[in-house]
Parts: sequence; structure tokens; C-alpha cells
Amino acid sequence: MAEAGKAAEPAKAATSMRSLERAIDVLEVLDASHHALRLTEIARRAGLAVATTQRILGVLEARGRVERDANGYRPGVGLIFGAHAYLTSSPLLTAARPVLQDLASATGLTASLFKRLGWSRVVLARVAGDSPLRYELPIGERLPLHLGAGKALAAHMDPAELDEFLAQLDDHTLADGTTLDRDDFLAELKLIRERGYSQARGEREPGMASVAAPVVDADGTATAAVQVTGAQADIPTERIPELGLELQRAALAIARRAY
Repeated sequence: MAEAGKAAEPAKAATSMRSLERAIDVLEVLDASHHALRLTEIARRAGLAVATTQRILGVLEARGRVERDANGYRPGVGLIFGAHAYLTSSPLLTAARPVLQDLASATGLTASLFKRLGWSRVVLARVAGDSPLRYELPIGERLPLHLGAGKALAAHMDPAELDEFLAQLDDHTLADGTTLDRDDFLAELKLIRERGYSQARGEREPGMASVAAPVVDADGTATAAVQVTGAQADIPTERIPELGLELQRAALAIARRAY
């Protein structure tokens, strides 16, 4: 009987882990959507049975992590607790805040910090510059890795990871409608690695420009990026090398404080 009990424990643990993974899959489906989703659509996107999805949603709704109305399910207010805990306890954010303040003050541009998450980057912090941007980029917004500051992170992928990233990339279009060319992109990533910063003009938002540098952790991995953004008139081509050096210094200061 004792042996049977021991065998049952790993099986129970495996089942619990699978349930946890499924719940996270459901939350990620809702997180990726900008509108409420029906039960059947959530199940389809998560690759789960409808009955299983309904049970998971019931638990998450009871805990405030999911909300439901006539239009379907969406992320719940309870998720703010976890986000707040991260924003107030992250060593990376604690290290970055004063650096972003100094960067925005010194350059007059909006300074931002991004963290890589899978094939995306997430806005963690922003400090406005002298001229407010004409668009809002909320904390927690998910952005691509092949545009803007994302290139500073993509440039530090190893060849195998970069191939995998490009293979899954389904949107190769820039803000002006032009298509991202693979060879040109790879050549640009090589240049970014060599000079230590990236620059973009009108890639994600027409009329806007940015310069970014990777924040490298103690293991030599580029896990985050720091960026300044402004109108193209505020970042003329001749100013980019100066800003690139400024961004590299800021990235190094963040890394030293955080890691």
C-alpha cells in the first residue's frame, strides 16, 4: 500500500501542473486579445476542450482574474494585483526609474524601458520628455521585436533562436506599408551588435523616431532595452550617434544597479 501511495503522488503532482499550465494558457489567450472572447473561441485558441476551458474560466472568474459580460470573457481586475506587485518589487524597474528620469531630462525625449517576453517586448516604464508624444503607449503594452527598440533585443539572439523568431513572424509590414526584407533585417541586426544601439524612423508610428540600447544581465543576455523616442524632427540623423552613446551609458547604469 505504501508503494501505491508513493506512485500516486507524482501522478497527482503532474495533474496539478497540467491544470496550472492550462489555466495560464487561457489567461494568455485573453491577454493577447483586445476584446472579449466567447467560450468556444477561447477553447479553440488555447487548444482545450470547451468543458475544460469552462471549468478553468469559472475558477479564474471566482478569483477575479477573469471577468464576463454579454460579450464574453476578458482579463479581470484581479490581475492588477500581480502587475502592481511586479512593478513595485522588480530590481530592474527599481534600477531603471532614476536612469529614465535622467535620460528624459538630458535628451528632452521620452525615455522607456522594455522587457523581452517570448517573441514580444513589454513596456515597463516611461518618462515623458519635453514634448508629449502624440500617441499613448500604456505600461504593459506588448510590442514586436522586429521594430523599434525590439531590434536591440533581436540583435542579441543566437542564430538558431533568430531563425525560429523569423520563421514564426507573420507580420512583416512597417508603418508605411513597406515589407521587411529578411536579408536587410539580418544586416541591420549585425550593425546593431557592432555599434551597440539600434535606431528606427517611422517603423511602428509614422513620423516618429527612436534610438535604443540593450540592457545586458550578468549572464551576458539582453533581457531588456532602454529607448528614447520623439518626432523625427527631434531626432535628426546627425544626432543619432550622440544618442546612441547616451543610451549605452543608460543601459550600463541600469544593468549595474539591477544585476
